[in-house]
Amino acid sequence: MIFLYIYVINAKAMIPVSHFHPLSVHFPIALIVVGFLFDLVSLVYKKEPCLARAGYFLQVLGMLGAIVAWGTGYFIAGTTSMEGEALQARNIHELFATLSLVFIIIATLAKIIMVYWKTENTFYKYIPLGLFFAAFMFIIITGYLGGRLVIDFMIGI
Repeated sequence: MIFLYIYVINAKAMIPVSHFHPLSVHFPIALIVVGFLFDLVSLVYKKEPCLARAGYFLQVLGMLGAIVAWGTGYFIAGTTSMEGEALQARNIHELFATLSLVFIIIATLAKIIMVYWKTENTFYKYIPLGLFFAAFMFIIITGYLGGRLVIDFMIGI
């Protein structure tokens, strides 16, 4: 339903659809990275429970935003025709975006389960940290490839 609304907006030439993906990508990345950093700092400052709690909420909100960002990218990819090297770059970008999203979802769900079962202060807390670190690496690669799509192939401009 939302994609139909976006299409209607684009048909009226108010806001190009290609702008929704860059608009929706950066905020979830910031939420996830800052939440991950809060978790890392909470390992050092164990007597400060607000760091881990803030990291938890930032990561949950970041996951929800990442789902929206991935959806807008998936929608735009279906509306933009590409070929050759640009298509190959987009496919690799999409692969790493999907890997990022999968790792973010799994890590966030693991944290939600740990909070629900009250096991966030056990050894298990390192599992979501490792998954978020892997997601962070995938996000860096995805961002590089997305920038390459814009700069090298002028996609979305």
